[in-house]
Amino acid sequence: MQNNLESKSARKPAQKRPTYPIEAVDNALQLVQLLRDGGALRLKDAAAELAVAPSTAHRLMAMLVYRGFAVQDETRRYVPGPAMGVGPAGLSWTRLLRSIATPHMELLSAQLNETVNLMVRVGTKVRFLSTVEGENVLRVGDRQGTVMPADKASGGKAMLAELEPTMIEALFRSNNAEIGGDTISAAEYPAFLRELESVRRNGFAANFEGTEDGVSALGVALHNGRGHVVGALSVATPASRFRKVFDAGLVPAIRETRRQLELDIAANPAYTD
Repeated sequence: MQNNLESKSARKPAQKRPTYPIEAVDNALQLVQLLRDGGALRLKDAAAELAVAPSTAHRLMAMLVYRGFAVQDETRRYVPGPAMGVGPAGLSWTRLLRSIATPHMELLSAQLNETVNLMVRVGTKVRFLSTVEGENVLRVGDRQGTVMPADKASGGKAMLAELEPTMIEALFRSNNAEIGGDTISAAEYPAFLRELESVRRNGFAANFEGTEDGVSALGVALHNGRGHVVGALSVATPASRFRKVFDAGLVPAIRETRRQLELDIAANPAYTD
């Protein structure tokens, strides 16, 4: 039995790990994802993320600089270069959010023995900043760096539910949405708005195989001390196990994790807006 539940159709974004992975290539691509989602990366942090020696991380970063995927700023940090196909999230605090959230994610994952994800919303998409996997043999795998539609992912729907209706319409029913391929059809839009209203009432959002075959998830939005949404947490399970996990206390568990995490976010001076 595989450790990761994998995609079965072309519309599903998660991909199967190659049979013969090339570690150096994988490490370089992970660095590209970190630059894209975090916007800046120091050499020591790159080495820590990949669990490699600083000299190895330096060689990888040198190749990214050579190919235009990274440049160094005046403080010697690496930032996305001109060849980066997808711009950075534009959120300078994403690495900080990861560091604050990780201990809480680890506790929640251990409590439920399921996979916990941290994500942020960028327009109509969510970007997965980090994952803590459960230890079940059949489990949802690491989604760090993955980009998914916000209107399909549970954490994305939780964040969208807190936007004003005019903003929702601009994201999914405007000319820009049509140009970007993000339009929700007129026939489906009323049901989507009703779902967001339900999310607001319940305080959480669910995803039943909406992004990946065989995967269901429950997500909640995260707020700073002023009540502004800064990201989302989700718990992802095999679809066949979701009801059991839900009935065993999934909602109160993720709510308590959110409460504790938001206290830490509010206490951090970097979250002032």
